[in-house]
Amino acid sequence: MHVTVKLFAGLREAAGASDLEEQFDGDSLTVAEFTQRFADRRPALKAHLETVAVAVNEEYARGGEAIHDGDVVALIPPVAGGSETPRFLVTANVLDRDALRELVRTDASGAMVLFEGIVRNHHEGHAVLRLEYEAYAPMAEKQMAAVASEVLAEYEGREVHAIASHHRVGELGIGDVSLLVAVSAAHRKDALEAALRVIDRIKETVPVWKKEYGPDGATWQEGVLPVPGPRE
Repeated sequence: MHVTVKLFAGLREAAGASDLEEQFDGDSLTVAEFTQRFADRRPALKAHLETVAVAVNEEYARGGEAIHDGDVVALIPPVAGGSETPRFLVTANVLDRDALRELVRTDASGAMVLFEGIVRNHHEGHAVLRLEYEAYAPMAEKQMAAVASEVLAEYEGREVHAIASHHRVGELGIGDVSLLVAVSAAHRKDALEAALRVIDRIKETVPVWKKEYGPDGATWQEGVLPVPGPRE
C-alpha cells in the first residue's frame, strides 16, 4: 500500500521534507496503526507525532478510520490560532456556545441573545437523516462580518453592543448545531430584534449550501439569490 504523507511547520522541518512517499504492507491501515508504524519508521519524528491530528484526503480522521492505497495523509501540528476565538468563523469543528457568548459580553450589556440553528429530523413533510454543509469559507467569514456591521449600523443609537456568528460545515447529524449567533445589547428588545435580523441576513447573503440526506437519497436544498447589503 502506498500513501503520500504531508508534513507541516515544525514537523516538516524535523523531517527535512514536506512530502514523504511511504509503502506499507496490506491493503489498508487504521489511522492508529499508521501513526504507530510511521513513528517506528521515523524515530526522529516520534516526539512530534504525539501532538498531531491526522487528516486523510483533506478530512480529519479518527484512530479507527481506514487509510487505503493512494490516500494522502496529512499530519497536522497544533494550529497557530492560539486561545483567541475569531468573532466570525466557518469551521468543521463542534461550535462552542460559551466562547461565542464571551465574544459579545460587555459590562454595559443588560441582555444577551444566543441563537442555535439545530439539525432536525424532518423538512417539509419528509424525514431527514443528516445534513451536509458546504461553504466558500473565506468569503463566508467576511460576509458574516459584513452582516454584523450592517446590523450594527441599522441599530445605531439603540445600544446594540456586539455581534458574533459561527457556522459549522461538513456532515452534521440530527441535533447537531449548525449555526450560532450571539448579540449583546443594553435591552432585551434590541438584542432579540438585532439577533433575528442577523440570522435573516446570514441566510440571505452568506455563501453556505446545504445538502439534505433522507431515506430516498440526497438533494441540495435550494435557497435564495444572495441579497448583498450596502457597500461601506
